Amino acid sequence: MTLAWTYLLLVALAWASGEGIGERMVPTLLLASTPPVLWLLPAPMVLAWTLWRRQGRRVALAGTLLAVLGVGLLHWTPQSEGTLRVVTYNVLGGVQTTPDNLAAHLRTLDADVILLQEARFTRPGFEAAFLARMPGYHAQRASEVMTLTRLPVLDSRRVLLPGIQREVLVTRIQWQGQPLTVVNAHPGTVQVKGALAGEFASLQLTRDRRAAQVQALADIGAQTTGRVLLGGDLNTPPRGQVYRRLRAAYGPDAHDVAGRGPGWTFPSLYARIDHQFARGLTATRAQTLPWTLSDHRPLLVAYR
Repeated sequence: MTLAWTYLLLVALAWASGEGIGERMVPTLLLASTPPVLWLLPAPMVLAWTLWRRQGRRVALAGTLLAVLGVGLLHWTPQSEGTLRVVTYNVLGGVQTTPDNLAAHLRTLDADVILLQEARFTRPGFEAAFLARMPGYHAQRASEVMTLTRLPVLDSRRVLLPGIQREVLVTRIQWQGQPLTVVNAHPGTVQVKGALAGEFASLQLTRDRRAAQVQALADIGAQTTGRVLLGGDLNTPPRGQVYRRLRAAYGPDAHDVAGRGPGWTFPSLYARIDHQFARGLTATRAQTLPWTLSDHRPLLVAYR
């Protein structure tokens, strides 16, 4: 019985601390950054123990169910087709693919807007060859992010992110006769690995730098009137203070509104760190595609 209650309380504490306190304290920052799939690892042992002892089964089942909910395995929303299709994809500099292959995959999506991160391609001639295979798309670039769209482009500007050599690309396009501001971003990540080596100063430094970058993104959202969409490899899980701040600045998370399952966009860590938030648009379908052209997976969202 004690084991079952301990498991339930630990899962509840991990979930509540990561959601409520998030990045404000180092321990809760680590909890917010830990993939929730780890919460499920003790479940078989706890369930087997309570079945053998014939006590605590309901408590163990409650803890397991809470962990399953935290992982997102039960997330299931209604889906329908939309008239605007947007994909965000960290392409890892193209090191795991070719211009032909990347362009061929993207063309199959019939996307109106394509947001790429780590698109500073390492091989000479890659970018030119890739863009030549994307007819009908206008390309805008800022640092290592690139936005491609087949919709009319009204204007585009770059915003420097503090504490990192990256820029945000803000592109205004015309959709259904009205402007739509599309923000393509790739803020830095918190060096959680440093905590394992006892390098807490590095952890806190990268946390503070990312907080400043998120503030810059929130300012863009606050200063933008009308419809706006933020997409990219945002290096934040769907919990914690940073995630809530971005959601408040730009609107609902497309996966929450129209996704199914855990939606892991960084499969090696069972993490969902690539997002789309939109204000003035309604997500009707969100899906993570099982591509292997990068260490990330693309997130395709349909809107109306």
